[in-house]
Amino acid sequence: MASTDQFYTYLTQQLREIDEAGLSKHERVINSRQGSHVSLTGGKEVINLCANNYLGLSSHPDVIAAAHQALDSRGYGLSSVRFICGTQDIHRALEERLASFLGTEDVILYGSAFDANGGLFETLLGPDDAIVSDELNHASIIDGIRLSKAKRYRYRHDDMSDLRRQLEQAAAGGARHTLVFTDGVFSMDGTIAQLDRIRRICNEFGALLGVDDSHATGFVGKTGRGTHEFREVFGKVDIITGTLGKALGGASGGFTAARREVVALLRQRSRPYLFSNTLSPVIVGATLKVLDLLEADTRLRDTLEQNTRYFRTEIMKSGFEVKPGTHPIVPVMIHDAVQAQRFARRLLELGVYVTAFSFPVVPQEQARIRVQLSALHTVDDLTFALAAFKQAGTELNIV
Repeated sequence: MASTDQFYTYLTQQLREIDEAGLSKHERVINSRQGSHVSLTGGKEVINLCANNYLGLSSHPDVIAAAHQALDSRGYGLSSVRFICGTQDIHRALEERLASFLGTEDVILYGSAFDANGGLFETLLGPDDAIVSDELNHASIIDGIRLSKAKRYRYRHDDMSDLRRQLEQAAAGGARHTLVFTDGVFSMDGTIAQLDRIRRICNEFGALLGVDDSHATGFVGKTGRGTHEFREVFGKVDIITGTLGKALGGASGGFTAARREVVALLRQRSRPYLFSNTLSPVIVGATLKVLDLLEADTRLRDTLEQNTRYFRTEIMKSGFEVKPGTHPIVPVMIHDAVQAQRFARRLLELGVYVTAFSFPVVPQEQARIRVQLSALHTVDDLTFALAAFKQAGTELNIV
């Protein structure tokens, strides 16, 4: 008969195997605000190249002031779910503002984008329906689809021919309703989904189109509305999920944007919405200010675009292998997982904070450093970082 001691021995062995393979994930403790520079425990200041703080709004003075104002006027938390006593006027105001910003009829707020995806598919689709998903979709999409009883189809990443084949299979299987769902921007590669082509294919099959735009909302597209703006299908995507935890202030919170009847059903049946506390008023108030800033002008997303272009050009000149693209996610390919860990440690010693990603986060032999640029980075910051990459890469025989 198994004992509890055997269970903990099993866990210890698993942890040992992860560590011996050089794949342990170690959390570095920051003792400063989030920004282009951060201070680590011990006082060392480093350039931060691995945050989702794309527009630099995590510590923007106007955003912080708005958070204080919301704290003073609406309190710290509501101690309730939305339909009991957890809805304030500012929650509805934020939902209306986000709907206008994204070009949809309505929005529903969640505690996180993971919750938004987790509560989406099982609410809307049943065993007579089908979901067609890109093979590299985010874990939250994968987990959300698993909760649904709909039939599941998966197409090769960014492969429109295979998408068409999967839709043909879904139709042949007698699917009542079909939803194609994709990341807008794929977090490990920086690939921007071909939403224009996907929309056309969906139209051929009478399929719905949904996108998780977490790595796009606020800065992708001419006015930062997201991937659907970038691909010129603004207003033509059926469902958009996303986060407030990246470009839109970087705290926490998520949303689903769609037609009114979709949002109405989610309010009635989406489990993460019905059984989790409502979003803190502090985050809601701060995000309203973020939208004020983004709708006033495009200076932040324009600066981010310039920083991205500069860093991508110069890192390739240094001899590194970089996945092509235009997004501020810049995957610097190392391939070997242990070598990627060594590279990240050496860069930290040189004053650049990055993280190595390896299996199972990315495929085997596809280990990388995922650089993430911010509007807060100066040319001097990026020049310093590029020099550190070159030095560490030379020392470790990467370039």
